[in-house]
Amino acid sequence: MPRPVLVVEDNELNLKLFCDLLRAHGFVPTPVRDGREAVAKARETAPDLIVTDIQLPHVTGLELIQRFRADPRLKHVPIMAVTAYAGHDDEARIRAAGATAYVSKPISVLRFIEEVRALLAPPADSAAT
Repeated sequence: MPRPVLVVEDNELNLKLFCDLLRAHGFVPTPVRDGREAVAKARETAPDLIVTDIQLPHVTGLELIQRFRADPRLKHVPIMAVTAYAGHDDEARIRAAGATAYVSKPISVLRFIEEVRALLAPPADSAAT
């Protein structure tokens, strides 16, 4: 069964790239261009994964991650932050906000899909059952 993925990205080209990659690998992406709509769209679609940019207008990706984590229905959904930030402390700051994974832009197509698959893999102990 295809897995739903919410993609929050304001850059049209990046949004298309991420959604095309996800579709090509059997996922069902839901694009969101405005971070202000992301939490409501996530509640509506119940994604198995959230991919979000950090640099968004109106609401930062860090704030958005914190909102997802504060929502009882979304707090356990893995979040992959995708960002052009490449500073020394940026990954730690993004993970501290609640991101499960961090991928820097420009993305490596292979790394992007590997991260998605790793985040959606069943826990190791459930494979034995």
